[in-house]
Amino acid sequence: MEQLGESFHHETAEQLQSHLSKVDSNYTLEKCAQYVEYIQEINALKQQHNAVVLAHNYQRPEIFEVADVVGDSLELARQSRNVACDTLVFCGVHFMAETAKIVNPEPTVLLPDLRAGCSLAEGITADALADRKESLLRIYPDLKVVCYVNTTAEVKAESDVCCTSSNALEIVQALESDNILFVPDENLARYVQKGTRKNIIAWEANCYVHHQITPEQIQEVREKLPEVKVLVHPECREDVIALADAALSTSAMMRYAKESPAKEFLIVTECGLSDRLLLEVPEKKFYKSCKLCSYMKMITLEGVLNSLRKLRYEITLPEETRTRALSAINRMLDLNA
Repeated sequence: MEQLGESFHHETAEQLQSHLSKVDSNYTLEKCAQYVEYIQEINALKQQHNAVVLAHNYQRPEIFEVADVVGDSLELARQSRNVACDTLVFCGVHFMAETAKIVNPEPTVLLPDLRAGCSLAEGITADALADRKESLLRIYPDLKVVCYVNTTAEVKAESDVCCTSSNALEIVQALESDNILFVPDENLARYVQKGTRKNIIAWEANCYVHHQITPEQIQEVREKLPEVKVLVHPECREDVIALADAALSTSAMMRYAKESPAKEFLIVTECGLSDRLLLEVPEKKFYKSCKLCSYMKMITLEGVLNSLRKLRYEITLPEETRTRALSAINRMLDLNA
């Protein structure tokens, strides 16, 4: 998890443009001047509302300028549980803001754009999970439900334990059960199955961003750059993971790229992570075999500003759902301490 200090932030339009143009030449001086105004007001409102901004690795580069913490789903869940503030602004998608509310109900949790959903989370409902669990328990009395964090609070509440891409295998191995219903990511389930002798029963859903990446795209880059290290997210298809040097969560990709002696990397996940690497590790080369998540990109700097100006859009949950979901998340955090 990256705890951001003042040295990460840029106070003038010229400084901001110099920084962001490493990612995209479309960051004009005029646009950066507007961003600097937004950033200054956001920082003032953060003080006024005792607010903390958490941002996922897939966010737009300018969002990092106002983030207090940047990380992957597991790191942000941990930080959400521990942060002391009155207002928590979550720059990510809906299930992430829900997770923050589940683990820390006291602060007001804001999501800058309610349209920021998740195709994977939409691939399963609590009712469908309850029905499937009931039928499988007749066959496998020791069945446990492992729920990927990319799910609604209601689905988490129907699960025994949550997991993220960084700890999925560890969580499965820690459970005292030989039969696991793994929901909802079929690709992550297959990845976990390769690392365990337990019986993994996969739900049939996937992340559209990762699922559309093909092995042909990876092979094309390998042919042109034979020394490149290929880092793949385990939400990708099995035939894509098979071509990787390492299958890693987004934060593990960050660590690998920073610590590896290699100089060239192909980053196979949502494009926001490549942008962050380009900004933070300028001495190395990062190539993209990635897709944009339209949901993640719905969060904008102006949206963050309006969220703090108007204290919108607040995430609320029924207390019964929250407490049941909290049990699954806490079990994950305890097993993965």
